Amino acid sequence: MGFGSSFWASYFLLHVLVAPVARGDPLVPALIIFGDSVVDVGNNNNLTTLIKANFLPYGRDFVNHRPTGRFCNGKLATDFTAEYLGFTTYPPAYLSPDATGRSILTGANFASAASGLFDGTAQLYSAISLTRQLSYYRDYQTKVVYMAGKSRADDIFSGAIHLLSAGSSDFIQNYYINPVLRGLYSVDRFSDLLTSSYSSFIQNLYVLGARRIGVTTLPPTGCLPAAITLFGAGSNQCVERLNQDAILFNNKLNSTSRGLVNKLPGLKLVVFDIYQPLLNMIRKPDENGFFESRRACCGTGTLETSLLCNDRSVGTCSNATDYVFWDGFHPSEAANKILAGDLLEQGFDLIS
Repeated sequence: MGFGSSFWASYFLLHVLVAPVARGDPLVPALIIFGDSVVDVGNNNNLTTLIKANFLPYGRDFVNHRPTGRFCNGKLATDFTAEYLGFTTYPPAYLSPDATGRSILTGANFASAASGLFDGTAQLYSAISLTRQLSYYRDYQTKVVYMAGKSRADDIFSGAIHLLSAGSSDFIQNYYINPVLRGLYSVDRFSDLLTSSYSSFIQNLYVLGARRIGVTTLPPTGCLPAAITLFGAGSNQCVERLNQDAILFNNKLNSTSRGLVNKLPGLKLVVFDIYQPLLNMIRKPDENGFFESRRACCGTGTLETSLLCNDRSVGTCSNATDYVFWDGFHPSEAANKILAGDLLEQGFDLIS
């Protein structure tokens, strides 16, 4: 994008989108979130699972400096997205005590760390599968209809932005470490299995009234610090094989999404590219305001995630804003803020 087009894109964002927010009106009636640990805000706190982040140092830089269940030192990209859209609160974790009464009229978060597009991934870690998340969403809709009435509720569902972030766990926490799956499926066929599940999920959301949906691509999975440690054969460089698998999947995701838009009248479906923005931060950290992009902030920065990233982890950095990654798998708040800005620019169609 050249200077001219970039300038006008920024102009539109500032004057067309920000004006309603300045008046105190969110750009959309609600924000609904599905997926995995990248967007989980605490649903796993209420599960019998080892995949949790409701302890320090997680959350140390969040607004109240307390862990919430977010796999980050502070805000997630979706938290910044909610702010940019004009919401004064974040969609609450659906299984939390916060998801009660009128607080859910502006949205809810159904995401669960270690969940994936493939339900078998969630089952491995006792997380909430995408099928189960959809079931909770149906329950959520019943509550909204009861509080707001059928007509207003339908407007909320059709006007809300529904976001999905899933797929990384299917590869990193299942396929690559599961010899049974690798014996049954090539990477190509496994990607087809995931995109088939994705297609069914989007069509189910559509039947339930959703018309504005955003889905994130896979990140450069081979550049995640834990992936380099686990699959890099002693190297400290990105694992190119994993990145190529992510690109393969992302191409299929885009193709499947185009087919869904052609098939479902009135559907606005945006595929958010997080692969390239995150890769840019990793390859050129200094140009993006970072000091470190290979190691994460927590512990040694090579593997620690969830229970291994705790307040006794030796070596945890004092200033996470210097780091692209907070733990072995997840971006820092500083990186999430940049990613959220990219999401806003890419998602113009969902709010126009």
